[in-house]
Amino acid sequence: MDKSSFIGIILGVCAVFIGMYLKGVSPAVILNPAALIIIFVGTIASVAIGFPAKELKRIPKLFGILFREQQVPQMKELIPLFAEWASLARKEGILYLEAHIEEVDDQFLKNGMKLVIDGQSPEFIRDVMNEQLAALEERHEVGAQIFSQAGTYAPTLGVLGAVIGLIAALGNIANFDILGEAIAAAFVATLLGIFSGYVLWHPFANKLRRKSREEVRVREIMIEGILSIQNGQSPRAIQEKLASYLPLSESASLLREGVTNGEKQEAAS
Repeated sequence: MDKSSFIGIILGVCAVFIGMYLKGVSPAVILNPAALIIIFVGTIASVAIGFPAKELKRIPKLFGILFREQQVPQMKELIPLFAEWASLARKEGILYLEAHIEEVDDQFLKNGMKLVIDGQSPEFIRDVMNEQLAALEERHEVGAQIFSQAGTYAPTLGVLGAVIGLIAALGNIANFDILGEAIAAAFVATLLGIFSGYVLWHPFANKLRRKSREEVRVREIMIEGILSIQNGQSPRAIQEKLASYLPLSESASLLREGVTNGEKQEAAS
């Protein structure tokens, strides 16, 4: 579970309701059926018009990505794994890795290593994996755009809701009591539009892009690790090469751990 998404939404809602209370506004004004329909149904309609149905079908999955931790291998796990594979490949040959690869859950990594075992050239492997990575980035960007566009539409629909409310209010201009309440209700749509746009949809889009960049970064490191094994580099060289992609503190900590599993196997040989 991605706790930051839940915490952010809770804090955002609390900030608005507490702010309303401190300003002397009843939080109950938010429960305005007309405003809720204009903003949320209107946003859904705008997104449906702007994107093909096959892309909209991914929205439930996108929410899953937002509220769950990424299912991407951690670098602290990958680097020792590549070092171990490099040691085995140097001792037993590349074909020996075939049985070990079947134990890997990550399909991208598994496919790349299978290309190595099949004897494909480094240039071919890099091209194929980079194409897969580009397709992955494109799919992720489409998902982020859905929420980004929703964040653009919602505040504008809030203005539309306010205009509709003011038109209704002016119909009661002779009755000042009703007029005041109607004008206040008119701006509820604006409040909901701005809140949903800048506290929900735009942050959702940003989180999807951040998670996508992190996944792409891990995949790029996988490519370098796979090609390093194919080139016959030593476990220590691979460890130092891949550790350079990490922040300095993490890289230094990993290298201080000493002999990796792959190096131990070399030492035992």
